[in-house]
Amino acid sequence: MPQYVEGGAQVLDLATAVKDGILGGPTGLIPFSARKDSVHGAKPEINLSDLKRMMSELEASGDEPEEVPSVFICPISLEPMVDPVTLCTGQTYERAHIQRWLAMGRRTCPTTMQELWDEVVTPNTTLSCLIHTWFSQRYARFKKRAEDVDGRASELVSALRSRQIKGQARVQALKEIRKIINSHPSVKKSVTSSGGAAFLASLLGPFTSHAVGSEVVAVLSQLQLDQETRLLLMQPGKISLITDMLNEGTIETKVSCAGLIQTLMEDESGFRSEIVSSPSLLVGLLRLIKDRQHLNGVSSGLALLKSICTKRPETRGLLVGLGAVPKLVDLISANSNLSQPDLLESAFQILEIISSILDGRVAIKECKNVIPNLVRMIMRVSEECTRCSMNVLSSVWEMAPEECAKSAVEAGLAAKLLLVMQSGCAPEVKQRSAELLKLCSLNYTATLFISKCKLTRTIQ
Repeated sequence: MPQYVEGGAQVLDLATAVKDGILGGPTGLIPFSARKDSVHGAKPEINLSDLKRMMSELEASGDEPEEVPSVFICPISLEPMVDPVTLCTGQTYERAHIQRWLAMGRRTCPTTMQELWDEVVTPNTTLSCLIHTWFSQRYARFKKRAEDVDGRASELVSALRSRQIKGQARVQALKEIRKIINSHPSVKKSVTSSGGAAFLASLLGPFTSHAVGSEVVAVLSQLQLDQETRLLLMQPGKISLITDMLNEGTIETKVSCAGLIQTLMEDESGFRSEIVSSPSLLVGLLRLIKDRQHLNGVSSGLALLKSICTKRPETRGLLVGLGAVPKLVDLISANSNLSQPDLLESAFQILEIISSILDGRVAIKECKNVIPNLVRMIMRVSEECTRCSMNVLSSVWEMAPEECAKSAVEAGLAAKLLLVMQSGCAPEVKQRSAELLKLCSLNYTATLFISKCKLTRTIQ
């Protein structure tokens, strides 16, 4: 129904716009100040900075998205307009984008490609009011939901603090906090600022049940932890529980435990290295990357293993002794169909780090079909995989040159290296390729080696 203001003037509102087919979406009214201005023909006083702020907060909040009416979208940027203006062709654009279009000397309408007979742009005040109203209403709903969920989360944390709820009720309260944080990321800040993270960390200990511990870790792994909470979590009893859950929990719990330890490692100054030197923790991670039915677990396990190998060199030999190399090689072989390129890159990077120690190179050499698998991945996945594969090959080559050369050349390495040298890879990658190619040629006559460089077999 059309809205009326003093004097009997009719003003377009969102409900009328929807009814008349101008746009779709939630209904509502144009602010009275905007209506009053439009009645007298003046441009409504809409604060563009406020509109930009609301849009920015909504986008950053992770709040449930609502479909923006198509008429609010600039045809050039494909983003909601803040300051819409209309060309002589009747098409509306965001002011900054259409002015940039015209400044480039273009004299056509971007949408219709009609030649412009007038380059003047006219503010679309009606659409501007509708955009401001729609985002104001959405922002108000977002703020109301945020207040409601903030209040509920605070209520649950307070109840847990006061020990009012115990047993299964405690588990259910923690589950609800986790669900609130998953659905409304803006709650994370309020939980952390109110000391909720430190309190939740205090619930972990040697006598904490896995049911409670898994929910606490699931929440903490999503929060921005302060120094106090990090130090609290690094207490031996809490780390022991987290390690146990990494080995015995559900896949979701294992992923949360790996993520939480990864967060703790970010604070290098206060992190205790013995935490990640624990064989039990490393075994749990190796089990995690072996479970290919849950790729989120494989990804989390590889990410933490990479951090441990990179930041704690003393763990590399321990990982070799625990059988990390065969598991990484198996993972690379299993993903040779390129279904998970990110996982392959992480596995290759860890293998490259491990190859920096003698025990690592010996373990790589002793893996079945490892040389053909490394050769096959060159120029197949990504430049990073190609770089890592060649570096691992080079490390093993130095230890057993004749054995490595024969296996690598028969697998088509020479042709692959020529492809690398002709590609757009980084100079250091091409340099490594040239070095390996020279090593390949040492055990062959010129004629025989040239035949090994043919691309037919490599392409197959």
